[in-house]
Amino acid sequence: MIQTITHKGLRLFFEKGDGSKLPREYLIKISLILDALDAVASEDDIKALGGGIHRLTGNYAGFWSIKVSPNYRIIFRYSKGDIFDVDYLDYH
Repeated sequence: MIQTITHKGLRLFFEKGDGSKLPREYLIKISLILDALDAVASEDDIKALGGGIHRLTGNYAGFWSIKVSPNYRIIFRYSKGDIFDVDYLDYH
């Protein structure tokens, strides 16, 4: 279950359905990703989300990444069945 969302636009979209701070062309994909993350109960659930999901290293060690667009990703931390620090960024 998602516990914390760092990105203000993602939080507004997740909590109130207001996608005005996010790119309109990716709202459906972002919605699907957030719904899937909110249903996560184990690390196996994360891995089952499919291709392109992976753990990060370096400055983002401890985070997982899911591709939204060629440049943008949703990143998050997982701990004990919950999702934390969900963010939307271009870390490339």
